[in-house]
Amino acid sequence: MTLVSPAQAHAQTNALVAKLWNYCNVLRDNGLSTIEYVEQLSYLLFLKMADEIASDPFTEQEAKAVVKAPYDWKSLARLKGIDLEIHYRTTLEVLAKKPGTTLGTIFAKSQNRITEPALLEKLVVDLIGKEDWTIQGTDLKGDAYEGLLAKGAEDTKTGAGQYFTPRALIDAMVDVMQPQPEDTITDPACGTGGFLIAAHHYIREKHMRDLSREQRLALGSGKIWGNELVTGTARLAAMNMLLHGIGDADGPSLITVGDALAEQPRRHASLVLANPPFGKKSAITVVGTDGKAEKEDISYERDDFRATTTNKQLNFLQHIMSLLEMNGRAAVVLPDNVLFEGGAGEKVRRRLLEEFDLHTILRLPTGIFYAGGVKANVLFFEKKPPRSGGAPNTSQLWVYDFRTAKHFTLKQHPLRRADLEEFVEAYLPGKPCNERVEVDSGRFKSFSYEELIARDKVNLDITWMKDPALDDADSLLPPEVIAQEIIEDLQAALNEFAAIAEALGGEVPADVDAISPNEAG
Repeated sequence: MTLVSPAQAHAQTNALVAKLWNYCNVLRDNGLSTIEYVEQLSYLLFLKMADEIASDPFTEQEAKAVVKAPYDWKSLARLKGIDLEIHYRTTLEVLAKKPGTTLGTIFAKSQNRITEPALLEKLVVDLIGKEDWTIQGTDLKGDAYEGLLAKGAEDTKTGAGQYFTPRALIDAMVDVMQPQPEDTITDPACGTGGFLIAAHHYIREKHMRDLSREQRLALGSGKIWGNELVTGTARLAAMNMLLHGIGDADGPSLITVGDALAEQPRRHASLVLANPPFGKKSAITVVGTDGKAEKEDISYERDDFRATTTNKQLNFLQHIMSLLEMNGRAAVVLPDNVLFEGGAGEKVRRRLLEEFDLHTILRLPTGIFYAGGVKANVLFFEKKPPRSGGAPNTSQLWVYDFRTAKHFTLKQHPLRRADLEEFVEAYLPGKPCNERVEVDSGRFKSFSYEELIARDKVNLDITWMKDPALDDADSLLPPEVIAQEIIEDLQAALNEFAAIAEALGGEVPADVDAISPNEAG
């Protein structure tokens, strides 16, 4: 393998992203959306990678024939024009019939969207055919693919951004959670797999030299897995993970497709990293142990849920609480309403404080997600066994206010990993929470269980800082930032009014529903 410096790898990645993106522009002129283009890219990348693996003399014999002729890369690459287009369509139909495998996840419900044979031929010959996608620089190719997904997230018309969490936030969350080789790691709403890939990368960076061959193989073959509701997004996640060295082309799929809320977890994890989809209501009603049920066309019961609600985020929080094994830990992005909503929200928060150790909340700024009007937080908590005497497991909650006086936009002033460095250092990763101290910026404060439980409806939406820009005319923000924040505030208010209207039985247009900044991560 040819070694390259980080700067060279970054430059090569950017060049490859630019090359792939430029061709995306050509296909968009031909009627393809960004996500449709990335899907077509995924099919062809898989076929090319399978061919490279089969051609590698060091590949074990049983792993060689992932895709057999006449539906392999060589069969496709030797054709031209209309013959290529027809054979490509047939190949997609055949490979879609492999459920349960990575191959099946990537090709599930696949269709050819490139109706112009000349454009398909150029994609096969020039873009995919001229690159070695597995022989060297696996991380480089994976980063290039992820870079393409990031660009696709900017395509707001297709809603692609709802599956994409800012990489700077993902990295900070992973850095404080410190994934270990022995961890079992999952994301029940994985989008394009960003959290899972970042956790895998962290373990490789910090521990790979100490791992045995068996441990290395286990790391990429089942200890990290995810779930995604949307078939097309699951396809992108499976391909993204495969390009980053996680999973086997012909092995069991590490991404399951379906509604994570539909049933209790069949498998538990020691670490959950997630950014569940935002929205006013779940598509179905979950009936918890309180026995209540909302009037909906479809409903199901879950004995592990303590509160009945159609609030999707509260249900995902309850699901993640069930996903954790004892002493497992979670970092979850959730909207503000989870912190202050009454009724079921209060029940869930009380349970979180009493049965879990909710030790940290990171209040996020607006302007960092592709979905407008998103005001969110990251909740960090651990599942603990009951304490003697019925004492709550949460004794102290630390809140880091990264929202007040923080102003970001997606293009002019995007969030960087360095912006979260003070939070990461204050968190004291790997150390007991009782060693934490307040920071000079005044953004990190602790609150006792007694203070929290005494708050009206156990409201955890805690603020104490004031934005100096509100009082000081000399510190006014740039006009583009002010305009963006006005848009964010209006969108957030519209989402809240829509939720009230729906609760009162009114009809709400679909385009005002808050959507997730999830990626997929």
